[in-house]
Amino acid sequence: MRKISAYIILSVLGIFMIYPVLWLIGASFKSNSEIFSSIWFMPENFDFTPYINGWKTSGSYTMGHYFLNTFKIVIPRVIFSVVSSTVTAYGFAVYDFPFKKIIFSCLMCVLFIPQTVMLLPSYTMWQKFGVLDTYIPLVLPSLFANEGMFVFMLIQFFKSVPREIGEASQIDGCGALKRLLFIYVPCIKPAVISVGVFVFLWTMNEFIQPLMYISSVEKYPLTLALRMSSDSTGQGYEYNKIIAISVIGLIPSVSVFALAQKYFIQDITAGGLK
Repeated sequence: MRKISAYIILSVLGIFMIYPVLWLIGASFKSNSEIFSSIWFMPENFDFTPYINGWKTSGSYTMGHYFLNTFKIVIPRVIFSVVSSTVTAYGFAVYDFPFKKIIFSCLMCVLFIPQTVMLLPSYTMWQKFGVLDTYIPLVLPSLFANEGMFVFMLIQFFKSVPREIGEASQIDGCGALKRLLFIYVPCIKPAVISVGVFVFLWTMNEFIQPLMYISSVEKYPLTLALRMSSDSTGQGYEYNKIIAISVIGLIPSVSVFALAQKYFIQDITAGGLK
């Protein structure tokens, strides 16, 4: 009886959680008037016009162009973040070096600084470097392990690998880089993949930094293109078209999470066991 009650409660909660997504998909096929007339997610008629008009956009570029711009930011950022965070965490977890505790303390202090505090100094710095209206300010910081949370998380996973394994490989003549690639990384693969998933999702949804650094419409990522598709005066919104573009924009994030779900859950489970 308890199991049945638990399944009922979980099913109801699941419906409440998934219903907004179902409504979003259904609303993309509705007319503006139908969107506000009912909270039921199923449309009266499936009209693909919002998707067609949304993909074409009202400007000079299609949504495909903005998707390409987004991936120009996302792919390098994921690669740089995963590599730099893994190498940095490996150094902190496995090796001893001068001022290690001080440097690690500084890294942890950065976690407590709100990102909004860093926006103006960052903008001023990149302006002096002359790289505004490029993707450099959005991608380059990832090359230097600027996400301290990922470094901290990976350090804990590196420490969970028995030190004897690394020492045995070192005796066999395995260098530091080979130990990282062939011994440690396979042992913490779920955590490394989770870092990549997090960076991918965050970058796909990022709005403030692209808005600050990118001024040319031809370089806009998807988030700015979505905002541009709405009327800034607040009048005459084509809500169905905006929702349709949002649904299309969700596809890469949902696909990546679905493909990496197994490793992502393994990471959470392993973290809970620690």
